[in-house]
Parts: sequence; structure tokens; C-alpha cells
Amino acid sequence: MAMAPDVLFNLRNNFYLGAYQAAINNSDIPNLSEDDAIERDCLVYRSYIALGSYQLVINEVDSSAATPLQAVKLLALYLFRPDNKESAISSIKEWLGDAAIGNNPILRLIAGTIFMHEQDYNEALKYTNAGGTMELYALNVHIFLKMNRSDYAEKQLRVMQQIDEDHTLTQLATAWLNLAVGGSKIQEAYLIFQDFSEKYQMTSLILNGKAVCCMHMGNFDEAESFLLEALNKDAKDRETLANLVVCCLHLGKPSARFLSQLKLSDPEHMLVKRGLTAEENFDRAMQTVG
Repeated sequence: MAMAPDVLFNLRNNFYLGAYQAAINNSDIPNLSEDDAIERDCLVYRSYIALGSYQLVINEVDSSAATPLQAVKLLALYLFRPDNKESAISSIKEWLGDAAIGNNPILRLIAGTIFMHEQDYNEALKYTNAGGTMELYALNVHIFLKMNRSDYAEKQLRVMQQIDEDHTLTQLATAWLNLAVGGSKIQEAYLIFQDFSEKYQMTSLILNGKAVCCMHMGNFDEAESFLLEALNKDAKDRETLANLVVCCLHLGKPSARFLSQLKLSDPEHMLVKRGLTAEENFDRAMQTVG
């Protein structure tokens, strides 16, 4: 018997590859089952979150919405204002402890995402490590790479490959792992992003992937052209701005403007914090000299 077509395939794919506006624009899919409609709404609201439209999600998801949508609203609240963070973390822990909803895969995914933002990787893994969906496995790969445990990341990737080797998230996770391993694997990662760019709409995510591969291979001029193309698509994208700072430093070009934009887009970014620490040390040194 033929399998039913996956009606959300294109919507998911747009979301995974960072084509967030396309995901939103093409989300009006008729005759969805209740579960598919909830998944569709989650992807649309997560796309709005990725575009920084937190308030829209907070306003539109009301208290009667299904658990996955409540979890997505919690992520919007968490990211919207720093003073929301404590209450969002407290709420998600409470929900995860509720036997009726605690094992919901979207709730666990959002918990993993929030604790990853907090850089509390062990806490994130408490909720994501059991896997169960391709997104959870992919998030595990991401978390293990952040922990510099490419051995564990590879085990998660093998699970994904057994389920569906051609899945967009499997291919993305393969590219992340290849970038972490380095050496000859960088070229393989580049080919994955190149394949995406030939098959799908070009996004900042794909362009940044290609650019990072180029930087690893020492091709900074090519990397810069990909990053400037990404900047044209989204002038506030933090990964693009951070990669441009690094790229310009290697090319001996001024990077201050990109760093200033990054400070505005993401004051907590590691590069900004490192830059501020360097500035503070310089100021202290100057005071000592004075």
C-alpha cells in the first residue's frame, strides 16, 4: 500500500533551511488532520520567532491552545525580554514534570532549545537525549558538538541515518559534524550546503554554511562574498554578522561596523562578550599606564 504524501514536507523543509518567510507564506494547507494542523501552527510560530516576531506569537497563542503551541509561546516569552527568562524556565520545568504532557516531543524540543540558550547542556540533554523525532536527534547532535563531544554527536547522527539518510536534518547534522571534525571532512560539508543551494531557495543558513566551510579551507574572499549575499537577505542575522567579523579580521578589512551591528542584534553573543572583555582589559591597561 502506498504511503500517504507528507503534506507538511515543504513547510518543514523551509523551516529547517531557514526560509522562514517562505514557511509562513506557504502554510495555508487545506484539509489537515488535527495533529498536522498543530504541527503546522508550531512551525509557523517558530518561523515568526526565528524572524524576531516574538510579540505576535505571545499575542496569538491563547491559554486554550494545545501543549505544543503553549511550549512555542514559552520560547517566544523566554526570548522576548531578559526579565521573562526565569518565569519561562520555571514554567517549562513544571510542565516537564507533569506526567500528562511532560513527554510531548515539542515541549522537550523547546526545553532543549531554552537550556541550550542558557548554555546548560546537561540540563538540555535531560529532556532531549531520549530522542524520538528527527528534530530531537538533530538538537542532540548540536548539543554534543557544543560540548565538544563529536563522538556522542556521531552516535546520534548514526541513529538519524538509520531512520532517513536523505532527510534534510540528517544532511544538516552531517555537515555540522564534518565541520567539527575538520580536515578532509570540510569539503564534504561544503558539498552538502552546495547541494541545498541547488535544490532549494538560497537562505542565510545555507550561505553561512558555505561561508564557514570556505573559511575553514582558507578561502576568505569566497566566504566574504557568500556572507555579504546573506547580509542582503537579512541585515540583522547574528550568525552572518559574527562570521563577517571573523572573515574581515582574516582579510585585514575593517570589521567594527559588523561588530556594532552584532552588539545591537545579539548583545549576549560570544564574539560581543569577547570583544567587550578585550575592550575592558584595554581600558584597564590604559588607566594603569595613565
